[in-house]
Amino acid sequence: AAWDGDWYKRAYFDDGSPLGSHVNAECRIDLIAQAWAVISRAAPASMAGLALDALEARLVDADAGLLRLLTPPLQDAQPSAGYIQAYPPGVRENGGQYSHAGVWALIAQAMSGHGDAAYRYFTYLSPAHRTAHEGRAEAYEIEPYVMAGDVYGAEPYVGRGGWSWYTGSAAWMHRAAVEHLFGMRLHGASIAFEPCLPSHWHEARITLRRGERCLRVLICRPAARDAIDAAREAGAVERR
Repeated sequence: AAWDGDWYKRAYFDDGSPLGSHVNAECRIDLIAQAWAVISRAAPASMAGLALDALEARLVDADAGLLRLLTPPLQDAQPSAGYIQAYPPGVRENGGQYSHAGVWALIAQAMSGHGDAAYRYFTYLSPAHRTAHEGRAEAYEIEPYVMAGDVYGAEPYVGRGGWSWYTGSAAWMHRAAVEHLFGMRLHGASIAFEPCLPSHWHEARITLRRGERCLRVLICRPAARDAIDAAREAGAVERR
């Protein structure tokens, strides 16, 4: 019922009119609906793929390193979308990069096996990567070591960070890295990995500490088997 032809609508107003549809002049597409269609596994594979394609084409600003929550921003839309429409265009939920939703897009790409897109989204969201980027650091203007709630998406403040020390987004970002890029899953006393790494990573390492025990895991691509052998010789990886 929410399928709009190439992506999912965000919502319906009381009068039955849609939000996040191609018929809207403002908020024509929304990131949350596309990401959660995949994360929830509610979308059939064909529609999930189209939804992520639309997200990439319409909501990703690769030059500014932004994952916009919606586009175009809300300003004059009727019926009003509520409090998000009260923000200036391009700020927070009104068309900026809202960190919670950006992480959900990262997770959706990883769940679909798109490691390069997932990692690229990670670099857009990571304050360390943003402040290390020559073209984005100056505009950001907040701490490089904590998550921002949002990054502005409209001139003259494109790339400006807002609402720093946003712990909810930090927790989601941590989960996205550990559970979806590295693919680590804990089930009671059992541990499993289903990684989705970017193609330029030949290997990755993760250390898990539980009590006094320490487990070091080396994840390698098939072409990097020599690294596994070297790690075994060093005693870092148990042969099983």
